[in-house]
Amino acid sequence: FSKSNYSIQLDIGIQNLSSSPLTVNWPLTLGVQEFSSKDADARYQDVAIGTKEKTIHIAPKKDIEFKGVNFLAMRDRYFAAIVSGQAELPAAFIKKISNQAFEISLSAEPLIIPPGQSLQQQFRIYLGPQELNTINAVNPEWSSLIHYGTFDFISQILLQLLQFFYKLVHNWGLAIVILSVAVYFLLFPLTIKQMRSMKDMQALQPHIEELKKMYKDNPQKLQKEQMELFRKHKVNPFGGCLPLLLQMPIFFALYQTLMRCVFLKGAGFLWIKDLSNPDKLFAMPFPKPFDQFNLLPILMAIGMFIQQKFTTVPATSRSTADQQKIMLFMMPILFGFIFYSMPAGLVLYWFINSTLMLVNQIRQARTSQTK
Repeated sequence: FSKSNYSIQLDIGIQNLSSSPLTVNWPLTLGVQEFSSKDADARYQDVAIGTKEKTIHIAPKKDIEFKGVNFLAMRDRYFAAIVSGQAELPAAFIKKISNQAFEISLSAEPLIIPPGQSLQQQFRIYLGPQELNTINAVNPEWSSLIHYGTFDFISQILLQLLQFFYKLVHNWGLAIVILSVAVYFLLFPLTIKQMRSMKDMQALQPHIEELKKMYKDNPQKLQKEQMELFRKHKVNPFGGCLPLLLQMPIFFALYQTLMRCVFLKGAGFLWIKDLSNPDKLFAMPFPKPFDQFNLLPILMAIGMFIQQKFTTVPATSRSTADQQKIMLFMMPILFGFIFYSMPAGLVLYWFINSTLMLVNQIRQARTSQTK
């Protein structure tokens, strides 16, 4: 066992003390992964198989065998178990042992030990956090284990930024706040373009309502007149969607980064004791998830409500007004519920981001009133 890192050196020696040849075909089991529906973190589990060409990440669903493996690993949300040998590992197995459990193991080629001879095998094992510098210190070839999904490249950049900000302020919560501000200003041009497009569409809403009344029995004519209206006022009906679509990869990448960031585990900020769990201001005598009072998601929902109040243009018809009222309350409630049980670090990011958007909208509203 290493005194300086999370590595273990495993030496296996087999000596044939008999008078006849001994056939050895032993498996080396790395561990078992269970995918219980009761375990909320089971979705973060996967198996990583390192080959000469690439590292494959899979969530076990059936029995699988891989030949020519450089290393084998299994991981959960924050931690990983990795094993590699002195030479290329003959085969890696994923074996289903129950409806929800899979065994991850290695299997060597059958070897024959003559009488009086011995066999020596050596393995390097890592049992520790999914932290790039820590894993690199043991074996740089294992670094590909750390993977954040489809937008892994963006996630890795965001994680490096988060670590950089932490080195400046020495607090992970404050580092998330700075990262939120940095990402907000990075995407600010796209945000402004999206808000202007939405504002232009809202300004045309009364005209669109009139067209709907005028051509309610002629959908083709209605569509044609609407497109003419957009062309006349130089408004792109999809202008508000494109900037949002361009932002989505960053949002998804940041979500994965903050959800799996082991640095946040046990890190405190203000009243938050652990940024990897809900902020839990105090306990409440209710069933889950409302057995604790989480302040951040509630503040975020209130901010969304105020934000929608500022961006909603008065409706010209009763049906539209009713829809606006429903959306005004439903959207903040829905997002508040979704984020209520999420890690405080992730909610903190969204809260800071939405607060900055709200401040910008208030400033723009005051500027428009002045003009």
